[in-house]
Amino acid sequence: MANYVTISCVGPRPLVIEADVPAQEAVERMIQHWQRQLDQVLPDCPDLIVLPELCDRPDQGKFPLEQRLAYYRVRKNQIRDFLAGVAKRHRCYITYPAHTEAEDGSWRNAMQLIDREGQVMGTYHKNYLVPDEYNKTNILYGKGTPIFECDFGRVASAICFDLNFEAIRLQYAKAKPDLILFPSMYHGGFMQNYWAYSCRSYFAGSIAGLPCTIVTPLGEVAAQSTNYYSFITTKINLDYAVIHIDENSAHFHTIKQKYGAKVKIHDPGFLGCVLLTSESEDLTVNDVIAEFGLELMDDYFRRAEEARYMPGRMEL
Repeated sequence: MANYVTISCVGPRPLVIEADVPAQEAVERMIQHWQRQLDQVLPDCPDLIVLPELCDRPDQGKFPLEQRLAYYRVRKNQIRDFLAGVAKRHRCYITYPAHTEAEDGSWRNAMQLIDREGQVMGTYHKNYLVPDEYNKTNILYGKGTPIFECDFGRVASAICFDLNFEAIRLQYAKAKPDLILFPSMYHGGFMQNYWAYSCRSYFAGSIAGLPCTIVTPLGEVAAQSTNYYSFITTKINLDYAVIHIDENSAHFHTIKQKYGAKVKIHDPGFLGCVLLTSESEDLTVNDVIAEFGLELMDDYFRRAEEARYMPGRMEL
C-alpha cells in the first residue's frame, strides 16, 4: 500500500548572537529563531522535520568556545524541550542535532529523534569527527549506528563528516533503512546521491546555509531548497523497491496493463534499474513482486556474483 510521508528539511545559516549576550537570553533568542523557521514548514503538516547539525549553536564568528560552553550549560534541555512541544502539538517527528553533555561531563555531537508524542525515541552520535572536534573541544567519537523504528518506516542517520567514510555507509547498505537523515554543515555533493543509491534508501539532508535535499533510492534529487528559501517540504512514498531491468522488464508491460496508475515504474536512465512503487490503498509493492516473480536488484547482483564462482566458470 502507498506509504506517503511528508518530510521538511530546514537549513538556515547559524543564528548570529554577540558574545556579550547573557546565556539565558541567547537561549531565548535561539528558541525564537527556530520558532520562526518551523513556522515556514508547519502549515504543510510534515510527518518529519529535519534540522541541521548543531542547530542551536550560535554562529562561531561571534560566539567563541568559552561563551558557547557557558551557553550550553545554561541551555541544558531547554531547546530540545521546546522542539518536543512542537512535535507533540503538531504530531510530527523532529530531529534535534546539537552538542550534548553526558553525565560524566564528556560531550557528543548528537542527533536526538523526537517522536510524535514529544518523547526522545533515540539518539545517534556522530561516528567520524573532524579531528579538531576532539582535539579542541573534547567531543568523543560515537560508535553506534542505530535504526529508529518510526511509525512510517525504518530510519538511520549520519552527521556531516560521516558521509566520507565507507564503514558506516556499508552498515546502512546492509541494513537498508527506508530513510537516512543527514543533519550537516557540509553538503557532500554527489556523496548524498551515492549513499541513497547504494543503501537503496531515501536521503533527507538538512544543511546549514546550503541547499537542503531529498534524494530518492535511485540517487535522483526529489526536492531541493534554493538560494531564496532555506527550507523544503516534499512527499515521498516508502512502499517502494529497487529492481534491475534484466529479466524483470519482461513483466513491466503486463504490470501496467493490469494495475495502471496503481503501480509506478520509474526509470532514471543509465542505471539499468527502476524504482517500483505502489500508489494503491489495497496493493503493496511486495504483492506485485510476488505476483510477477520479480527479483530485487541486490538479489540479482548476488545471484550474478555467485554464478561467477561456480566450478568451471572462471578462467584459469
